[in-house]
Amino acid sequence: MAGGRGRLELAAGSRLLLNGVPWTVESAEPQFGRLVLVDGEGRAEHRSIRWLVHHPDLRPAGKPADVGGPARAVQPLSVADLTEDQLARARIRAEHVLEAATGFRDGHRARARPGEPRPAYDPDATTLTERRAAKVAELAAMAPDEAARLGLQGLGLRTLQGLTALADGGSLLLACADGRWTRRQGGHPKVTEEVREAIFAVREECKDRARISMRAKHRLLHQYMAEKFEDFPTERIPSRFTLARVWAEWFGPGGGRTRYLRSAEAAAQAGVGTRLVVHRPGQVLALDSTPLPVMLRETVFGEAVGATLTLGLDMFTHSLPAFRLTLGSDTSIDVAMLLRDVMLPLPMREGWGAEMEWPYPGVPAELIAEFAGHKVAALPFFSPETVTTDHGSPYKNHALVEAERELGCTILPARTLRASDKFAVERAFGGIKTLLFEHLLGFTGTDVADRGADPERDAVLTLAQMENLIAGWIVKIRQNRILGEYAPCWGPGEGHSPNSLFAAAMQQGGWSLQIPEPQSYYKVLRKHHVKIHPRRGVQILGLYYRSEVLDDPRYLLPSDRGGKHAGKWVVHSDRRDRRQVFFQDPVDHDTWHTLRWTGLPPGGEVPAFSDKSAEALLAEVRARKLAPRSDEELLPVLVELLGATTPVDQWPTQQAKRERKRDRTARSRESERAGQAAADRARATEPSPPPGGQASEAARAVDSSRRRRREAAARREPVAPPLLHDSLRRPGLFLLPPVTDLPEDRPSKESM
Repeated sequence: MAGGRGRLELAAGSRLLLNGVPWTVESAEPQFGRLVLVDGEGRAEHRSIRWLVHHPDLRPAGKPADVGGPARAVQPLSVADLTEDQLARARIRAEHVLEAATGFRDGHRARARPGEPRPAYDPDATTLTERRAAKVAELAAMAPDEAARLGLQGLGLRTLQGLTALADGGSLLLACADGRWTRRQGGHPKVTEEVREAIFAVREECKDRARISMRAKHRLLHQYMAEKFEDFPTERIPSRFTLARVWAEWFGPGGGRTRYLRSAEAAAQAGVGTRLVVHRPGQVLALDSTPLPVMLRETVFGEAVGATLTLGLDMFTHSLPAFRLTLGSDTSIDVAMLLRDVMLPLPMREGWGAEMEWPYPGVPAELIAEFAGHKVAALPFFSPETVTTDHGSPYKNHALVEAERELGCTILPARTLRASDKFAVERAFGGIKTLLFEHLLGFTGTDVADRGADPERDAVLTLAQMENLIAGWIVKIRQNRILGEYAPCWGPGEGHSPNSLFAAAMQQGGWSLQIPEPQSYYKVLRKHHVKIHPRRGVQILGLYYRSEVLDDPRYLLPSDRGGKHAGKWVVHSDRRDRRQVFFQDPVDHDTWHTLRWTGLPPGGEVPAFSDKSAEALLAEVRARKLAPRSDEELLPVLVELLGATTPVDQWPTQQAKRERKRDRTARSRESERAGQAAADRARATEPSPPPGGQASEAARAVDSSRRRRREAAARREPVAPPLLHDSLRRPGLFLLPPVTDLPEDRPSKESM
């Protein structure tokens, strides 16, 4: 039997592959519907043709040398392997073949084009042989350039006959395609087994060496071949260009740095390089920080300052549930508060319309507002399960690690200097820059060379205005913008936005409405294990804090805590505002007591200061060799460090002009960070610090300090000095009193 395309040859001597095992047809009895198969060991089996036809893994085998050759096997070609130009040229060839076979370009009378059939190809007036001869003559008369472009310059009668047999099989289009377009790769004949061994040996040697060029690798290849295979002909060693092609095919382009390639290979061998498939919101939260490319105006002195933008991005929906802006560089407490913001619903702000309110189906906005206590904006909030960060100092801080554990997060640090591990958040930074920051005054650009003439002069936005602008842009634009290549795995061809992905996730897997307690602010703060002094309170980082709560007799005794910090009490501090610390009640864990710095005046009016100012304060005290007995004596030094001395004959603005910009920026940063700390504990019962600028707070602090020192020095009412005539009337100090004035019991001079 002659086997056509897609058919099996079952004649005696034919070879078949059953489950990958070669068999040979020894004899066939089609009248009985059976045949005899023999394997390579000579074992014969009688099988029916019906069983053979329905076998799940049956395919014809080629020549004996090709049996079981997976290196030479290729997948069948398809129309998708052709480019648009190649496909158009193949269709023109197929139209000529169909016209010669049927008289119509589309192969059927029902799809006849205008003017068809042409007289030379009319199927009612011509035979198939006449139409083929007419087509050969037509193509021969075609212009040489046009025939060469279409590949019809060599189309003869026998070729038309062979292509006409495929017209009904559906493979005519591929048959008309030039075989050179889809020619299978021929490999590299010069890469023999010896050369292959040498290439792998050179690669292993280059792993521990510094990065070298392909020319150097080619020389190492020659050295290996000369020493290991002395009889191997030198002319059969591949050239440098062939080695470069083989190296790229086998090991990739190798564009990475040598150090990182070694770490990546070690991670792959350890099994940590597996790909993580994110399939729900909150499963992986990526954190990263970058300098804000827009100069801002600080609110204390009006100077142009830089800020740091910290983002939290959900890897599934690509939403930005939280962000933080900090003057200067960010710290671990800022990142901890950002994680807390991810779990809290974003409140609606002034000027936001109803279209920016909570829109997600399944959970009404009224229910969310009832739980949160305010109207909620259209921004997802959830409890992050895994947090991936880079290796910056704020993210490796032990206080942040402890805060992440308190929130129930799993820490998944990215590889060192591998932006690909958190590529999504890097792309988010770039998207915010091109879609928002580039349109703002004070934009600094990506590089120093691209910076404007004076971006500090162009700065007009304050930190609060920029924070409000970014929040509105995220809710109104970012959450509704199409993601493009970030479509989910279950809808790769669909268009999605972060909001639609979050809504789809709510419909598929549900959503847990969990809003953290107000006390979560205190739990993410830094912990200190200290003892309580009966009179001075607790000492936190060199400063003493006290409150009337510590007068309770139970706090005068050691704590009942055991383990590493046995007998000590736990106090939480916010490094952004060192004016107070927080103490959790051991009986009622929902109650937190505020311990104020003992150096604060009774009214509590003192400029805000952070841990850096506190460290500078203590360093200045040590430099002046002061040994104060109480923290009240530290207040004048602190005020002097803050540059807040304001005599009556000087204006605060004149004092500010004489200060360095760096000092003014530092104090503005401390004021802003204290405001952020007050906003973070707004849900707690503690009142916020009194409003007012840095200069007014400093003036009130100085006046209060001077008043207290005067009152402490003057305990009694002053007595006016006597008049001059009163002093003259009194007897002199050196006059002896008369004898009559002496006491009676006192002996006289004569009696003695």
